[in-house]
Amino acid sequence: MRARAAGGIAALVLGAALWSAGPVSAAPTEGAHRTTITAPERASALRFWTDARLRSARNLDAPAAATTPSAAPGTTGSAGTSRTGEEVRVAPLPAPPSAPATASAPALAASDPAPWTGGGLISTTAGKVFFQNASGGTFACSATVANADNKSLVLTAGHCVVDAGTGEVYRNWVFIPGYANGNRPFGTFTASALFHLDQYVSTAGNANYDLAFARLAPLNGRSLGDTVGAQGIAFNSATGREVHSFGYGGSAAEGNGERLNHCSGVEYPDAGREGSTMWGIDCVQTGGSSGGSFLADFDAAGGGGYLVGNISVSAGSSEYHPVLGNEALDLYRRAGAA
Repeated sequence: MRARAAGGIAALVLGAALWSAGPVSAAPTEGAHRTTITAPERASALRFWTDARLRSARNLDAPAAATTPSAAPGTTGSAGTSRTGEEVRVAPLPAPPSAPATASAPALAASDPAPWTGGGLISTTAGKVFFQNASGGTFACSATVANADNKSLVLTAGHCVVDAGTGEVYRNWVFIPGYANGNRPFGTFTASALFHLDQYVSTAGNANYDLAFARLAPLNGRSLGDTVGAQGIAFNSATGREVHSFGYGGSAAEGNGERLNHCSGVEYPDAGREGSTMWGIDCVQTGGSSGGSFLADFDAAGGGGYLVGNISVSAGSSEYHPVLGNEALDLYRRAGAA
């Protein structure tokens, strides 16, 4: 993510609660772009990402967020995703016994990113994304496993999947859950499909739409969720509450992208950009943290919670996430059925 980018005011619209004990069933969607990756392309991606290439990948900064006209709370259009629907929550999927986390929960920092030493579900479901752009550059972002019907999804930032200026979808896209200091404790999962919102490209990178899902192919016959577990995810959920963010920031203070970092705080609307629908906290994680998680109802002891957004942009001492509204829910349903 970028240390200085525009933010904005988010709409506060609380839907009635609709609780789901399991993943949400699939439904058709408009405004979603799917890119399918073939088996030969996935095999090539696995060969491509040698340890040397992992080390040389640049931590990706977010592009500057485009300004947009303001909109009334709860509306859509150019302002961002709609939050007028009912809340939908999908519960976390516990990690299997073969992937335990043993560290005890740490004291939770309120602002500056600090190393996450608490173990738990977040230590297996957070990970690093690596990909290549059209000119051959290699880059790194963050992502988090989200529970879904196919047990194979990660939530990340739109700018970690597609170039909003050109519409170019990145290639050799892989996810390494539990990444730490170059280690791949659960292997390297390759993307079989990438999903982003058409609005992110049509608006030339409006950060309100800066979210994406990747569907990961099974590894050694097991799905991603069955290997490491999955975080819950919530759509049209309440804002203005305590959230926790996790990412692989690339600064020296954050471990140069080699460790998972953590922030927490009560989120607030970003008033820096007219027409925005983003919310954030007092923390700035740097390049490479893009796509990392914002979690509500986070259990520090168990490391599980509900994804309510992904790290997108920052301004001043704050970092912000797009709201997971109706468009994000439709994108999730499509990706979860892939």
